[in-house]
Amino acid sequence: MPTTQIVLIRHGETAWNAERRLQGHIDIALNGEGLRQAAALAGALAAEHFDAIYASDLQRAHQTAEALARRQGMLVHADSGLRERCYGGFEGLLYAEIELRFPREFAAWQARDIDSVMPAGVREAESFRQFYRRCVDAIAGIAERYPGRKLALVAHGGVLECAYRSALGLSLETPRDFPVMNASINRFSVHGGVLSLHSWGEVAHLKTGVLDELG
Repeated sequence: MPTTQIVLIRHGETAWNAERRLQGHIDIALNGEGLRQAAALAGALAAEHFDAIYASDLQRAHQTAEALARRQGMLVHADSGLRERCYGGFEGLLYAEIELRFPREFAAWQARDIDSVMPAGVREAESFRQFYRRCVDAIAGIAERYPGRKLALVAHGGVLECAYRSALGLSLETPRDFPVMNASINRFSVHGGVLSLHSWGEVAHLKTGVLDELG
């Protein structure tokens, strides 16, 4: 089976990213900095050819993908499988507020109990194991539709974490000791449904001088 190339991208910054408020499935738009990051990302990838561009259906990811798609003269395909993890009742709260309101569940989350589930809110929460399976299956499923092609996928920090863990065979219980940066470029391949990592955390396009040129 041919190998599919994946450029996996985290969305640009939102106001909630900046203040450490948990978004999950809450649909938050990019802030001004995030829009500039998205434009810089599109410029950095302008010379690369993509056969398709996919994004989470949450607007922070879709807006980031749209900047790339406009530069490429392409359309964005929305895929809810690329959404961030659903955190249930944690969503919309600052990390400090979560710890105060839900100390037991917060402790389990921080201890990386991968089968613990947060209290329900507007939506039912996912365990990390459920979320991991959803993300990896979604990426593999998209890759399977484009054998031997090159794709751009714009998603969320948690989705990037799952792809990284899958590619390197990391246990789900280990701490996240690797950076997952807004508007970063991360390169993978998929062969026979198996992810491999080729580069991680490309952010040279986000240097201050580059962003300043974009206004």
